[in-house]
Amino acid sequence: MGGRFVRIENITIENFKNVKYGTLDLTNRKKNYRASIVGVYGQNGSGKTALVDALQVLKFALCGKAIPEKYADYVHVDEDHATLKFQFKMQRDEVSYDIWYQFSLKKMIDDTHSNEEGVNADLEYKTQIYDEVLSFAYTSKDEKVRKGPLVDTRTSGVFVPKSKFNELLGEVTNDITELLVTKRLVQTQGRTFVFSREMINAFRKNCKNEKYMALIEGLYTFGNRELFVIDTENSGLISMNALPLAFKYKEKNSETVGNLMLPLNVAAPIPEDAMELVKKIISNMNIVLEEIIPGLTIDIVDLGPMVSKDGKIGRLIQLMSLKNNKAIPFQYESEGIKKIVSILQLLIVVYNNPSITVAIDEMDAGIFEYLLGELLNIISERGKGQLIFTSHNLRPLETIDKGFIAFTTTNPDNRYIRMTNVKGNNNLRDFYYRDIVLGEQNEPVYNPTNNYEIALAFREAGEVFGS
Repeated sequence: MGGRFVRIENITIENFKNVKYGTLDLTNRKKNYRASIVGVYGQNGSGKTALVDALQVLKFALCGKAIPEKYADYVHVDEDHATLKFQFKMQRDEVSYDIWYQFSLKKMIDDTHSNEEGVNADLEYKTQIYDEVLSFAYTSKDEKVRKGPLVDTRTSGVFVPKSKFNELLGEVTNDITELLVTKRLVQTQGRTFVFSREMINAFRKNCKNEKYMALIEGLYTFGNRELFVIDTENSGLISMNALPLAFKYKEKNSETVGNLMLPLNVAAPIPEDAMELVKKIISNMNIVLEEIIPGLTIDIVDLGPMVSKDGKIGRLIQLMSLKNNKAIPFQYESEGIKKIVSILQLLIVVYNNPSITVAIDEMDAGIFEYLLGELLNIISERGKGQLIFTSHNLRPLETIDKGFIAFTTTNPDNRYIRMTNVKGNNNLRDFYYRDIVLGEQNEPVYNPTNNYEIALAFREAGEVFGS
């Protein structure tokens, strides 16, 4: 694969949510596909969502943004910290990089909150990210460099190794005190040090090694413009009559990346300069939408100008559904159609762009199983980007290559596996069901239930109501 692209090849999770340890290879080793698709299946509470949450934390980290407080509670209850490790493949011009990035996070008391008397109020917490290690290896037509650390913050100083420190920061190396202050500051704010705004600017200003800078810029761009994570909060917003719309739209000389939140039960205000962009995104989606749901397109109705509280001019719009040229408010469509529309623009980009990674939790929620299988089959066979999804619907197990499927286990110390001994003519759905019953894999994939005990529990619970 030529050109410039970044792709995640492996994720390792330690002590995060209900995953004591789990590692998942995201590459299909059996066949040479351009697209990288990984569907993760498993019992409720077995680590599927933890994988998507880990990717969400990665996005915050690579963007240099503060890790939200809720992720501090995701550290395993028996441990004081969690560790997330990611391996990337990056192609830039004629240089091929293998990159490893890892960090730990823990829950810390946020002592910046106090009342007027200076006495601590009810305790508030924050997420601290620390012990970052960025390692690399690369191959070009002129040289080959083996794996080694580029930035290792596991030191009382700024970072090691010293040789890389000097190459990355050059003239700044004389001002160690300021760098140490920056390191401590970003940690107290729940941000990463390596990809903080302060350090990115310092690297850009002082680094003379083009390969090192290309590596850092590549990951920074990937986090900000090429990695999209759609978690279950999106489904919750759809249920509350709002449409979260993530997008990446490229024209000849410009590219726009962002998120829109459109309330569906009332007219939605948007900035006036965003109006044309929204129209273009919707027009782009309609090309695919009317093919996967025949007769359906969407449009916006411009209800006129409005002035926001800060005095800025905007437009009021209403999202409409057009079925066979008859317009109805989009809020009356099914949640499945709303879900498809909310992720469709990202699926278009995944199909066409090799340097895009989209992770979607519970991708099957509300979507007709046959359509889901067809969409995944098309993207896996002909797409270019990377799609990571979790699902409860087993239909895709029959439509996409077996190398694209992974499963969770009931073992918290080994959460993710690929099925072994699957023959080419095996139906993976039937194979999975058989393993639930017979337990033929090295790790159990399902905690068995007892129908009689379940029925008895229903009966006992019903006795409370005197039935």
